[in-house]
Amino acid sequence: MERVVPKVVFNIFGLPIRDTVVSTWIAMVLIVGAAIIVGRRRPIVLEILVHFLNDTVSDVMGRPARPYLPLLGTLAIFISITNIIGILPVLNAPTRDINTPLALALVVFASVHYFGIRSQGLVGYLKDLASPIFLLPLEIVSQISRTLSLAVRLFGNIISGELIVAVIFSLAPLFVPLPLTGFSILTGILQAYIFTALAAVYTGAALKARETKSSESSESG
Repeated sequence: MERVVPKVVFNIFGLPIRDTVVSTWIAMVLIVGAAIIVGRRRPIVLEILVHFLNDTVSDVMGRPARPYLPLLGTLAIFISITNIIGILPVLNAPTRDINTPLALALVVFASVHYFGIRSQGLVGYLKDLASPIFLLPLEIVSQISRTLSLAVRLFGNIISGELIVAVIFSLAPLFVPLPLTGFSILTGILQAYIFTALAAVYTGAALKARETKSSESSESG
């Protein structure tokens, strides 16, 4: 049980640094280092990865995802790595600390509104959110609740997976390491896909009103 509870490993100027934060730093170093090495030695691998992410996100959004791929692709890669890095003996998945999923959800929240405002303009975007005006309180509640849901869903699935692995490993430590490792990797990648797909859906919804108006104008013309 201790393995699934984040622990403070040291302090910086009185600020406690948990093991999940250290794992996050290590994951970022691994991602950047792998991108540099693979980019120099096998650039075709990075191209394949970018095309795969672009096609996957485009299918979810129902539109070309290239303008939004820096955010959504980064989310997919970062969450995948941080979800599965816990299979290493001395590291723990950063996403089992609620602070990490919450920070990622807030990034999505801010980015969705940024893309919506950039597409429709501030006034047009606010009008779309408050149309009709009496639905504005419900829209605000919806925006907040889906952000919390995004964070809690990722956190809950990762922590439950860690608990399952911890319980099974304590019961049969000699017979199940490899199946549990495969289960952790599969779960981590699946949760990264779900999080990224939901972020893509929210982004597409923020752009939908502008595209609808443009298509109506072209048809009337």
